[in-house]
Amino acid sequence: MNSIALFGTRSVYKSCYIIVLWRKLCNSSFERDKIDSEFYYWDDPLKRMWKDSDFDSVFDENHDNFRGYGSSSEGRFSRRQGFFESGRNDARKILEILQQDGPGFDAKAALGEMQIRVSGFLVREVLVGILKSINYGNKTRCAKLGYKFFVWSGQQETYRHTANSYHLIMKIFAECEEYKAMWRLVDEMIENGFPTTARTFNILICTCGEAGLARNVVERFIKSKTFNYRPFKHSYNAILHTLIAVNQYKLIEWVYQQMLAEGFAPDTLTYNILMFAKYRLGKLDQFHRLLDEMGRCGFSPDFHTYNILLHVLGKGDKPLAALNLLNHMKAVGLNPGVLHFTTLIDGLSRAGNLDACKYFFDEMMKNGCVPDVVCYTVIITGFIVAGELEKAQEIFDEMIVKGQLPNVFTYNSMIRGYCMAGKFEEACSMLKEMEARGCNPNFVVYSTLVSHLRSAGRLSEAHEVIRNMVDKGQYVHLVPKIKRFRRC
Repeated sequence: MNSIALFGTRSVYKSCYIIVLWRKLCNSSFERDKIDSEFYYWDDPLKRMWKDSDFDSVFDENHDNFRGYGSSSEGRFSRRQGFFESGRNDARKILEILQQDGPGFDAKAALGEMQIRVSGFLVREVLVGILKSINYGNKTRCAKLGYKFFVWSGQQETYRHTANSYHLIMKIFAECEEYKAMWRLVDEMIENGFPTTARTFNILICTCGEAGLARNVVERFIKSKTFNYRPFKHSYNAILHTLIAVNQYKLIEWVYQQMLAEGFAPDTLTYNILMFAKYRLGKLDQFHRLLDEMGRCGFSPDFHTYNILLHVLGKGDKPLAALNLLNHMKAVGLNPGVLHFTTLIDGLSRAGNLDACKYFFDEMMKNGCVPDVVCYTVIITGFIVAGELEKAQEIFDEMIVKGQLPNVFTYNSMIRGYCMAGKFEEACSMLKEMEARGCNPNFVVYSTLVSHLRSAGRLSEAHEVIRNMVDKGQYVHLVPKIKRFRRC
């Protein structure tokens, strides 16, 4: 009992200490981010801590039984690898058959003739294959083929659908905008004894564009008796965690009030989500009050809390305060990682303090943290925004030498930088380079290049970029959004 009391005292002391430190660091208020710049299209480093929260397993080993494949670990590994490779080959064959489905060809009959042993892994491979193939022109067909295979596989004697397979077909329906069918699957899933999970909620909430619809989904899950909210403490945390990933910040405030009304107490995760939402909504006074409340309730800041605080300090252009906070983290045994430095650099770059960005970038590597593609993209974009193309190019070359392949956001920043400097040949060359490296341009990349080419009066080159995009079958439905484009 005494040890518990002592631990509680230490926890409260540490929480109070960070609050005192934070008040010293924040001796002036921060303004809300008013920048909605076209430059900031990369994966927001501050939000990376809320991602990768898909709790579905890749496959269900209860239905993919590997037992009996040899007594030695080497034998089991070999058989397991063989199982995966065989499953992938079978999935490719099934996808080829499904593509032939139509008048005069019975895909179900053809699948039956294959005499394939259906497993959870095979079902996942096929459904993921269909999901990846969805585009603007084939949505209806992909939804039909996905459901046809889903029904057929569920009828096989050796296999029973899992929650993961339901989520995959729901995701296909969501991507194909078959929302009624998606909701019918939710009801079927529950009827078949599968509890709805945080993943189920995530798929459904992502389809709700209107706040009213999103609230209806939240209310349904709050009241649901089949909602399996693990590994979260309670259903409210599971819902809050998902809402933060889909930018439903105002809805988070409402859910939190419902949570308190039901008698549930917040924990560290709850406070982190709330502070993140308040910060995004520009409610900095409430942000500080929540941090104070968190300490009074005896909750110590964790890695995520510090990540949020570092970004706030960065956006407030307080590099010295950020350095003190990083040192404090080390003092309490929480060594800052790449995510913390990236978040700080992101904030400082948005504040326009590139000297501080470069300082913390170098400091990060001195601390043994290897910058990843997101970190490189953040600092490259900061230099591009400031018009320092040569410095951005230097860092871009450095990341490739160090084995970090640029992603679509990195290329977009570089292409924009070339365009701003009037180096259109280099910008077009960069587009070809990213395609050669297997990095497919997104619509933002195309529209960036086209808009700058047009502004410079290089209309024929702009139309050529659009033609190449259309010839590849990419973003054809978005062509009208590129201003003044006329089909030639």
